[in-house]
Amino acid sequence: MRLIGYKAISGIIQCVSGLRIGGSKDTIEIGGMDNPIIRNPLDKFPYIPGSSIKGKMRSLLEWEIDGKLGRDGNVHQFKDCNKDTNCPICRIFGVTDDEVNFGPGRAIFRDGWVTEKFKDKLKELQLKKGLLYVEEKTETAIDRLKGKAKDGSLRQYERVPAGTEFSFRIDYRVFDINDNGNVDNENFNWLLHGLWLLEQDALGGSGSRGYGQIRFGYEKEKNFIPGKVFVDNKEEEIKDRYEEITEQKKR
Repeated sequence: MRLIGYKAISGIIQCVSGLRIGGSKDTIEIGGMDNPIIRNPLDKFPYIPGSSIKGKMRSLLEWEIDGKLGRDGNVHQFKDCNKDTNCPICRIFGVTDDEVNFGPGRAIFRDGWVTEKFKDKLKELQLKKGLLYVEEKTETAIDRLKGKAKDGSLRQYERVPAGTEFSFRIDYRVFDINDNGNVDNENFNWLLHGLWLLEQDALGGSGSRGYGQIRFGYEKEKNFIPGKVFVDNKEEEIKDRYEEITEQKKR
């Protein structure tokens, strides 16, 4: 087995709706809300942890690929696919099993940082609203019998405002395991399919309440171009690849 190369997916993540990825309450400042988002501790700007993208994409692909949903709702493990060394979930995301002999997980999910353009916009928001690079979202629960807000149910959340853009990058390792890297290259298509799945779903918390809708794209002449990313500096469309990969009609 030897490492024969890397593939790189890069572009921009744009928030279509407010994004909430929770941070530690230990870092709440005076006057801050009880439900803060995660921030870079050095400059206080929000960011998207690579682990959040990886975890959500992995769960979506486990639902999408036949036989990959873990037992009892747990994360897919090597034993769940009868220790199939070509398993796209195991190969792409990695597994912890002493019997694994196909190397580390192929995908490296980088943290996403607010673009320089949107750092300026968030600074403007701070000056206007007095909030530290976020919007404030107030929610409540409704008393079903009285038809009004339930006493004591008012809560406030920090969210990254809709429209904010983050850098995006996934590096993908290709190994030759007596196959010239063919399995890894084929599984790479599932990773691209995962981008499309993520656009259909939500990133971060409270997706069922409208949070976390995103879309992928890239910047051209200071404008956001949706629907495409770069793969090794070449444009690649974000699309449903299920039938292309499996050669089966989508169920």
